[in-house]
Amino acid sequence: MHISLTNIETVYSVSLSDDAKHFFEGTSAKLQQRLDRCFEQLGINPHQHPNIKSLKGNFAGYHRYRVGDYRVIYQIDIRSGQVFVITIVH
Repeated sequence: MHISLTNIETVYSVSLSDDAKHFFEGTSAKLQQRLDRCFEQLGINPHQHPNIKSLKGNFAGYHRYRVGDYRVIYQIDIRSGQVFVITIVH
């Protein structure tokens, strides 16, 4: 799934894995709106935001974005300008 962002100047393209897409489609409309705001932020700047943290150890190279009790786990490909959302977990 590729997220199309409108009315916002994006630098990165955000893509969801099948797992993340399945989670997104199966959740409430309210949480979908909150996740959409997360995806918009990731398209603008996936490196800096109060809810972003770089992961360490076995998960080095991944980042997480906190959305309430949920975590959006993603990787950034700077060369291609892509953000790949790997999973969304509770």
